[in-house]
Amino acid sequence: MTNSKSTRLNRQKSRPDSKGPGTKGNAFKGKGVNRPYKGKPSGKSTQQEAKPAVETIELSDKKERIAKVIARAGLCSRRDAERWIAEGRVKLDGKVLETPAIVVGPDNAIEVNGEPLPLPERPRLWKYHKPKGQITAARDPEGRDTVFDHLPKDLPRLQPVGRLDYNSEGLLLFTNDGGLKRKMELPATGWTRRYRVRVHGQVDERHIKTLAEGITIDGVHYAPIEASISHQAKTNAWMLMSLKEGKNREIRRVCEHLGLIVNRLIRVSYGPFQLGEIEPGDIVELPAKLIQDQFGLEGKVSAPKDKTSKQGPSGKKPQGRAGRKPADKASTKPTGKKTGPSRGKPASGSRGKRS
Repeated sequence: MTNSKSTRLNRQKSRPDSKGPGTKGNAFKGKGVNRPYKGKPSGKSTQQEAKPAVETIELSDKKERIAKVIARAGLCSRRDAERWIAEGRVKLDGKVLETPAIVVGPDNAIEVNGEPLPLPERPRLWKYHKPKGQITAARDPEGRDTVFDHLPKDLPRLQPVGRLDYNSEGLLLFTNDGGLKRKMELPATGWTRRYRVRVHGQVDERHIKTLAEGITIDGVHYAPIEASISHQAKTNAWMLMSLKEGKNREIRRVCEHLGLIVNRLIRVSYGPFQLGEIEPGDIVELPAKLIQDQFGLEGKVSAPKDKTSKQGPSGKKPQGRAGRKPADKASTKPTGKKTGPSRGKPASGSRGKRS
């Protein structure tokens, strides 16, 4: 009896985790790295294809802090929710709530300004082609343009995934779900950010080797950066740079440390999501199927009821079919013009200008 009991215990301990395999270490090896969803599967069913790009994001009914629940419903930020609670605008189970230091579950009734709390939206994701001259913030004390000033007004409350500097351009992701945002920003996710960088100066193999070894500047260590030279002119060079940390102004600082001044910086991909050829200022909603596959949300995400997935800065739908093309291909019809962000060459008339 003792031997059979211990055998059963050993078998239970050796069972794999029911949540599925993690993604640390080798989640992004192979040719499929950083490629967006390509449509229907090819028919080959392998264990590797079944793995999401990051660990499954749990959307369970566990208890959470009430400010987080209100924010997830899309009414406001967590900080604003805490302020509303202090102002007596939130009721919990019919009683005015006095403190945000409380957790709630699906059985609790929450009212905000006398109205029942709406159900949270399904997790959604957009990609935005940020132009130069916009700050990634809801508001700016200096009065500069923000990315939110140029988004269509009919979109839900969005949160940026990471940031791009005021003078930087390219891919900026937005989501309506705070949990999705945090998961995508975690260093443990291991997602690679890729940039096209134009620098003033002559780039040689010495610079490439130094970047690959990592740099410490004023006590701040920057992890190795994969870099290559795509075009070298007399006074300027275009480089391809890939990094995973994404510290504040990282590329500009390490380049300046090497005697190279960045005068244009364009993010072309963030993990598996590509900028493609959407025009500056346009925002495109990514297909629900893509979110399911990348984040392990099978059965948690449904397709949008409306068909609007592409919107320009004016809120109008640009030409083209919405939500039908893979994320790495052109989301709008090509104009026939070769531009810096989409064709890998500096735009005409931009030579010598500094970001």
